[in-house]
Amino acid sequence: MFLSDRQAKIIEMAKSAGRVLVDDLAVHFSVTPQTIRKDLNDLCDAQLLNRIHGGATLPRGTENMRYEARRQMAAAEKQAIGAAAAQLIPNNSSLFINIGTTTEAVGEALVDHKELMVVTNNINVANTLRLVDDIDVVIAGGVVRQSDGGIVGEAAVDFIRQFKVDYAVIGASAIDPDGSIFDYDFREVKVAQAIIANARHVILVADSSKFERTAPVRIGQISQIHTFITDRCEWAEFRGMCEQSGVRLIETSETAC
Repeated sequence: MFLSDRQAKIIEMAKSAGRVLVDDLAVHFSVTPQTIRKDLNDLCDAQLLNRIHGGATLPRGTENMRYEARRQMAAAEKQAIGAAAAQLIPNNSSLFINIGTTTEAVGEALVDHKELMVVTNNINVANTLRLVDDIDVVIAGGVVRQSDGGIVGEAAVDFIRQFKVDYAVIGASAIDPDGSIFDYDFREVKVAQAIIANARHVILVADSSKFERTAPVRIGQISQIHTFITDRCEWAEFRGMCEQSGVRLIETSETAC
């Protein structure tokens, strides 16, 4: 789904207020209620919002958005995060890349690297990098999740444990103020935990919308990460935790605090 400017603003308003109402949005944007209802229906079909009587709310913390919707959300921010992560990864190194639209942006930014070995459970990353002559791609075995091409399950965990790589690039669906990192799928989380345990330097990539979301399954704590790359971090307490734990915080936004 391609988001119009109005639809993108509706999502931002829902994030701020928790819900949006048809009549209020019609007045705010100077359009008819019918136009707003169509916007909300489109956003709900893409699982960006949940429809309620008279308006819509953000999805509950146990629900994840559809892959295409997630890929388009904060696309520019993800591209900048991907470029920043790629700059940290030298040629002639090995790395894990796990599931996620932001980790896929890292994969896209690595195409000019030389002599890399990339171990991944993300079919989309594998498809991007398999065409690069100087990059060897090793793909995990396991159950392929139809929604996004992620490979999950115990077979994937066992496969990851065979390696010890220089770098790992992981994503997350939600980050709490106390430094906890979360995702939705227990099987995916088990793979992420194996990746963290078998990499010498772990890079977490997540745009700032992850500070506003919740998810049910804990991946770990920010103290287990070496570098965290986001577009901006406005939580002073969280920034303090990064500093205290020796986590390098990189903010790609020009307006970063």
